[in-house]
Formats: sequence, C-alpha cells, structure tokens
Amino acid sequence: MSPFGKLLLVVCLGLALAAATLAQQPPPEPTPTPAPTAPSPETSPPPGPEASPPPGPEATPAPPSSAAAGSPTYFNPAIAVIGNFLAIAGKNRAEDRPSLEMRESEVSFQAIVDPYAKADFFVSISNDGVELEEGFVTFTHLPADLLVKVGKFKAQIGKVNTQHLHTLPWPDEPLPIVNLLGSEEGWSDAGVSVSRLLPFPGDTFSELTLQVFRGETAGLFHAPSRSDLSYLGQYRAYRDFGDDHNIELGATWGRGSNGTTDTAKTTLENFHLVYRWKPLSGRPYRSFVLRSELFRSRREQPDGKQSSRGFFVAGDYQLARRWFGGARYEFSDHANDETKRDRGEAVTLTFWPSEFSQVRGELRRRRYAGGIIANEALLQIQFAIGAHGAHPF
Repeated sequence: MSPFGKLLLVVCLGLALAAATLAQQPPPEPTPTPAPTAPSPETSPPPGPEASPPPGPEATPAPPSSAAAGSPTYFNPAIAVIGNFLAIAGKNRAEDRPSLEMRESEVSFQAIVDPYAKADFFVSISNDGVELEEGFVTFTHLPADLLVKVGKFKAQIGKVNTQHLHTLPWPDEPLPIVNLLGSEEGWSDAGVSVSRLLPFPGDTFSELTLQVFRGETAGLFHAPSRSDLSYLGQYRAYRDFGDDHNIELGATWGRGSNGTTDTAKTTLENFHLVYRWKPLSGRPYRSFVLRSELFRSRREQPDGKQSSRGFFVAGDYQLARRWFGGARYEFSDHANDETKRDRGEAVTLTFWPSEFSQVRGELRRRRYAGGIIANEALLQIQFAIGAHGAHPF
C-alpha cells in the first residue's frame, strides 16, 4: 500500500474510533440558569426613547410561483412500460410462433406540448427489434373544431386496427387483420389526419375522419414513387340508449398502391359495429361488449384482380369483479388469392389482479387454406408500470 493510502486508512480508523467514543459518553447535564433579579427602582435609569434602526433597502417582491418551480419533473413526459408475455402450446404449421416469448414491451412517452397540442410516442420492443409503433402530435385547438394529427399512427379503419396489442381482448389478432391488412401490425404509416365531430340532436354523435399517408405499409401498400400516397376516409356514429347501453357504427374506405406494378392499387372497405352494455346501478360488476367487423379487399395484381373478404364477431362478458369470459368467430380470404380462406374460433378467460396486470388464457382452433388444422392454447400475462395515458374510446 502506498504511503498516502496508509495515511488515509489511519485517518479513517481514527475518525471511526472517535465517533464510537463520543457515542458512548453520556450527554452533558444542562446547567440551571439563575432567575433574573428585578432591578432596583432607585438605580434604574428612566426609560429613554428607543433608537429607530436605519431604514434598509426595500425587498424586491418575489415572482409568482409556477407549477414548474414546485415540481422538478413538471416538464417531463409521462412514461410507462407495458410488458406482454405469451406462451403457446400445440401445433401450428401455418404460424409457427415460439412456445415462450416476451412478445412485446411497449414504452410510452406522453405529454402536453403547449396549450394547443399534445404529443404521444409509443416504442415497441420485440423479437424483431425496436420500432416506433406510433409517434404523433395532436392539435386540439383549431378553427372549425378540427382535430389534426401529424406523425406516424395507426390508420382509422374499423376498431381493432386502431388499438395497441395490450388493449385487445384477446392475445392475438383476428384473421382479417392479418390476411387483409398485411400483418399482425395492421395498417400503420406516417401521415396527416383531420377529423371533426358532427353532433346530432339527442344522444347521437358522429365523426368524419380523412387521412393521407406516405403509402408504405409492410404487406399492404408500397409506393413506387413519392406521389403515390394512400388515402382513407371514415364516418362513424355513436349513440347512447338510456344509461346502460350504447352502440357505434362506422364505415371506412381506403386506397393505395400495392407495388405489384407501377399502377396496381389496393382498395379496402370496412364496416364495424360495437355494442356495449354496462349497468350503472344494481349490477356493478357485470358488462358486455359485442364487436364485429366486415372487410373487403380489392387488390390489382398482374394475374388479375382479387376480391377478398374477411369477417369476425366477438363477445366479452364480465363474470365478476375481476373475471371476464369471451368468444370469437372469424374467417378471411387471402388478399393475394381470393380462393384461399382461413377460418377460426376461440374462447378466452381473463383475470385482472389489478388495473396494472392481467392474466388471459385462450383456446383457439384455426383451419387454414390447404387443409392445415391448428389446435392451440395461449397464455398471456401483461403488466404495466408508470403512468400510461388512456387510449381513444
């Protein structure tokens, strides 16, 4: 050991020994203070006028406090992480997923930009790598009550395509999303969205949405040139029926280049329905949601136009405070071959230990084109940490 090291060791040992010695000594007893003696009236001088202290400089008023001064993290976005673990048992020669995988971890960053806009970023970490799932800014205070979104986001086609994986009531995606929208990720691209609420008398509301995208979505759109954009329009209506029931209906149209030739296009059509029942009194832990979507894909390609269809219907019933049961029926043609059709059924059982975690099991049977039959059991475990903002209703 160097001389400096030895000296440092001796100093540390000395300080430790001194601290131990002081800790063992009893605390000193307080010395009593003698009571003050009243001055004799004969010897006390008459009170004179008190001297006023010289005036000091006037204090500068402090600036008004702000929320940022009270919280060092005021300007930081809300950050959350959602983990999605998936286990699969059974055989599936058409979709050979791993038996155990951390399918996705979603990291979200959400914050108010200023009084006129808010920003949302969702980063997906999976076996395929790190990808920006969505990242956009939403302008909320514009003329004519317009709502404008700019960035990368999920296309407003139907209902399921707009949802993230952890918000779905199943551990997998319905067949029409996979077969007709290119992949499990669905239609997502960089673009601009403009929407406006159109209220009607009573408890009916509607919304018109127009979107323009770059035209690049894996398995769905591929733009041969910069000017080959993809377009979408959706109109949906929502109505309450009393305090316990509501229904939403919507129609969507989309079109873009599919890249098979310089002029080949794919046109998408979708009709969706969502019915919700949630009693406000009497049965607090009962609810039911019915979801259904009908797709049509008209794809131009060198061997001719393919007109493919897809459909699914699913219901989810709340059995108790933390238990949900559901079932789903689905079928879908292949986008590039209308003669090939896949079918499937599934039942699910979900348990929510809390709002930050859930355990879901699914029994699924699918019959793929070509005679492939797959019977599988899926187990999904999801968990969330941090402040994750609510997704659109």
